[in-house]
Amino acid sequence: MSPISSELQQKRDRLEAELRSAGRLLVAFSGGVDSSYLAFEAKRVLGPQALAVTAESPSYPRSHREMALRIARDFAIPHRFVSTSEMQSSDYRANRPDRCYHCKTELFSVLGALRDELGFDAVAYGVNLDDTGDYRPGHRAAEEHRVLSPLLSARLTKQEIRALSREVGLPTAELPASACLSSRLPYGTEVTPERLAQVEAGEERLRALGFRQVRLRHHGELARIEVDPSELPRALDPAMAARVAAAIKPLGFRFVSLDLEGYRMGSLNEVLEIRSAPSAR
Repeated sequence: MSPISSELQQKRDRLEAELRSAGRLLVAFSGGVDSSYLAFEAKRVLGPQALAVTAESPSYPRSHREMALRIARDFAIPHRFVSTSEMQSSDYRANRPDRCYHCKTELFSVLGALRDELGFDAVAYGVNLDDTGDYRPGHRAAEEHRVLSPLLSARLTKQEIRALSREVGLPTAELPASACLSSRLPYGTEVTPERLAQVEAGEERLRALGFRQVRLRHHGELARIEVDPSELPRALDPAMAARVAAAIKPLGFRFVSLDLEGYRMGSLNEVLEIRSAPSAR
């Protein structure tokens, strides 16, 4: 394994300084790439003064919770679960473009209450430098609740977080990008537990067929499948396409389509760009 660059070491040093200055810290820990590295570093720097907290809700797949448990166990990270109730919010269920704001508002409210109950000083979450390039209304909720963003303060990118995770042996180093299940529903489609369950089951079946980076976008009777562009040739093979359809249709979809552009982060936000673009002349 090649050593990290001096620039990356400086960023890690900056992260350590940010964590030391935070005091007793709760870390929002989803089990994804960014929050796992943040939880690891918080425990390394702060020891028992750091606590990783994983939210349980229908919005997050079981695989995330399992990964969070695995990392907490294998790296001796203090950890606990909390329940969040974003599904009870009509603003969240309405699934407007600010859906993530309402989800994060619930999460940070719950974590803020836990912070006060346990006598901690702050809450942090795993937003990174790359996240500032996409539409992320959850950032506004973090600012309103004064949630710290140590990875962003250290100017760490997703690629750099993967490199640092690889160096310390975190299994999330090569984990595909992920997000909450509600991000698979087009804006305006109501978020329901049933639809989230369809998405989660469908993506599990796609991974069981050997696809690594997958999204099942829920368009009512239509399931639009995104896979990594490198996996498109395999998905387009007629025999595999038949297997995909056979796996997905029983979940309640009448039609199954394959997106020929492949997986790209925030593809459902493309409609926002179309709406905001000047009218064609």
